[in-house]
Amino acid sequence: MEFSANQIAALANGTVEGDGDVKINTFAKIEDGKPGAISFLSNPKYTEYIYSTGSSAVLVSKDFNPDKPVSATLIRVDDPYATVARLLTMVDEMMNPPKRGIENPVFIHPEAKVAEDVYIGAFAYIGKGAVISSGAQIYPQAYIGDSVYVGDNTIVYAGAKVYRGCKIGNNCIIHSGAVIGADGFGFAPVDGGYQKIPQTGIVVIEDNVEIGANTTIDRAMMGATKVGKGVKLDNLIQIAHNCEVGENTVMAAQAGVAGSTKVGTHCMIGGQVGLAGHIHIGDNVEIAAQSGLHRNIPDGERLIGTPAMSFSEFAAQTMNIRRIQRINERLGVVEKELKNKRD
Repeated sequence: MEFSANQIAALANGTVEGDGDVKINTFAKIEDGKPGAISFLSNPKYTEYIYSTGSSAVLVSKDFNPDKPVSATLIRVDDPYATVARLLTMVDEMMNPPKRGIENPVFIHPEAKVAEDVYIGAFAYIGKGAVISSGAQIYPQAYIGDSVYVGDNTIVYAGAKVYRGCKIGNNCIIHSGAVIGADGFGFAPVDGGYQKIPQTGIVVIEDNVEIGANTTIDRAMMGATKVGKGVKLDNLIQIAHNCEVGENTVMAAQAGVAGSTKVGTHCMIGGQVGLAGHIHIGDNVEIAAQSGLHRNIPDGERLIGTPAMSFSEFAAQTMNIRRIQRINERLGVVEKELKNKRD
């Protein structure tokens, strides 16, 4: 497929600066640009590359002011990063249309309800009472347990597992190896050992959620573990039983949320963050990678470290740690002087 810079600008509600007829047929990072490619500049750290990129066109913000001449055609838009995401989505949809039809062999229980326009790949399992809604795509070797609900246009990729009774909304993406609805980690100390506590609840995933590869979301002991609309979970994340993740929260890889913790809406949680159980994280909270939290957090906080603290507190603490060496050296000098005086 090939488009001109003018055509791309029209799709993106942008304006062209330079050759509007230049042809674009691929995407490239700005530092790896080549003729025929379109790149984008959203992070100021990459500004230097716009003067040397080989790309034919670059998406930039409307207020970008170059310090020297740029050979590439500039397409000025409100948000370059969001624009390239939309363009990539359009191209992906054209190149990879949704699959349809039922391959063989598969197992579909006679009491399952499967819409006519779905895709079910070979060796998939659809349990008793499961509902596979219009436009859903269930890839090979996926497991859809008894009484599971899969919403319209949701994709369950190869090898993902959805345990009994769980509910997945519309337009969701469940990547390979994800496990939805495994038992929560519930055991009662009894007679020097541990008695398993039956996990009788489910997992409810609302619309437009994406769940990364090998991420696990445990079913509730009672009630439901809930993932709100628009949530994006990276790979290798653990969400424990009875947790709630608020709408449009994003969470990076290897984060872990312990049981019964509630995370608010529009939060940003970095990689390897650990949240203790039975705490509440407010709305619009940002937590830096590898932070650990053991307390409730109000709305709007920005935190880093273990135990987590504000960025200003963390910076002060880091400076104090760096001063320890100098303080030790000064103490050594004082001790030596005192020893000399005693001698």
